[in-house]
Amino acid sequence: MEKEKKSVAGWSVVAAVFLTGFKLIVGLFTGSLGILSEALHSGLDLVAAVITYFSVRISDKPADIKHPYGHGKVENLSALLETLLLIITCFWIIYEAVERLASGKTHIEVNIWSYIVVVTSIVVDYTRSRALYRTARKYNSQALEADALHFSTDIWSSSVVLIGLICANFGYHIADPIAALGVAAIVLVVSFKLGERAVNVLLDTSPAPAREEIAALLDDTTGILAYNDLKVRVSGADTFVNVTLKFEPSLSLEAAHRLSDTIEEQIHQRIERCNVHIHYEPASS
Repeated sequence: MEKEKKSVAGWSVVAAVFLTGFKLIVGLFTGSLGILSEALHSGLDLVAAVITYFSVRISDKPADIKHPYGHGKVENLSALLETLLLIITCFWIIYEAVERLASGKTHIEVNIWSYIVVVTSIVVDYTRSRALYRTARKYNSQALEADALHFSTDIWSSSVVLIGLICANFGYHIADPIAALGVAAIVLVVSFKLGERAVNVLLDTSPAPAREEIAALLDDTTGILAYNDLKVRVSGADTFVNVTLKFEPSLSLEAAHRLSDTIEEQIHQRIERCNVHIHYEPASS
């Protein structure tokens, strides 16, 4: 598992290095704000990819005395840092686009390399985002999912820039800074969604779908009179569940233990990489 996650994260770093350099050279050569904004976007994607690479290396380390719940939240912290990088990108893009629109300095030079770099970016971003999403879903990795969002965002933003270049080629140079604003809008939307998820995990917000699924399981289990203190939290790819079960006072300790083991196994079947702690006691207490 760790080897596959590190491999896909490592190739994302390589892809980000290539795209950043390619876009920067073509952007400086043509003077296109759309391409330069894409170069900055890819540059921050490179930083994010590096953060992701190191976070997946750390997050899969086993729990120890200082970190009894493991190191999984390194991935969630990584996702939050990547969100901040995306927001910084947006501020720069919006500032430059508004300044060009206000000053009227919107003329750019469009050539074959302008189109090559944007189309190449779309192809590479599509390939990397698919690989990252596939691995992120397989191992429930928020860091890899955040990295995938970076690359998938680039697909949309590059498409916007491509439209701007086509318009500029027909003399509508104002389309370039407008395309840059389109990039910023796309990035902001994705950033806030990603940031919200990362903050929720870091603040131990209970994931509603998992909690509701466990509650439904307990409600349908024969032998449980009641339950309370159901707590569900997520750390990286791991889910931690704590619950207190109420049994008939006449139920033997051995029978209560067997039923608790059965419930724990059923929770494991529904939620991958789940750490379950069940406390059971007689209902009268």
